[in-house]
Amino acid sequence: MVIRRATSNPGKLAEFRLAASPDLEILPAGPFDCPETGSTFEENAVQKALCYAAHTQDLVFADDSGLEVDALRGEPGIHSARYAGPGASDEQNRARLLDNLRAAGAPPRPAARFVCVIAVALPGRLLATFHGVAEGEILDAPRGAGGFGYDPLFYFPSLGRTFAELSGEEKLAWSHRGRAFRQMLTWLRR
Repeated sequence: MVIRRATSNPGKLAEFRLAASPDLEILPAGPFDCPETGSTFEENAVQKALCYAAHTQDLVFADDSGLEVDALRGEPGIHSARYAGPGASDEQNRARLLDNLRAAGAPPRPAARFVCVIAVALPGRLLATFHGVAEGEILDAPRGAGGFGYDPLFYFPSLGRTFAELSGEEKLAWSHRGRAFRQMLTWLRR
């Protein structure tokens, strides 16, 4: 089976490739300028999936994901990738998050969650959406060299490590993206 992915994020690509089953071929959908004007992860995932699907006859999946921190009323949320501004690096986004937590007087290790929504579409038709959440806490300094984005700050109490301290397989087993992707794979097999 062939499905096209609507992302160029190298971290996400690595996770999707790791999670894919041998009978599933994941191909690029192409570099298209698709809007992300929604106010939720689901709205953005659906917009991207439908936009990319308009350029192919294959199934397309798109995701929108990010970090929600309770002490910041859900920030950075849908703005996670550009929290410190357009083109900001992962390090800049993490620094802004920590600065904002200090400014808000957040408690040590504030509650947070990673959220992922995957949308699957054909041209002009949304077929399904899948949701994944991983609950954790935010550390006051990065730990670990793996992962990307906020992974070095995201402490996962169940394993006693940050997402950046996990192997790719471990992260996939517990992460928001891994959970949503496995739901999609189960749906595709039906």
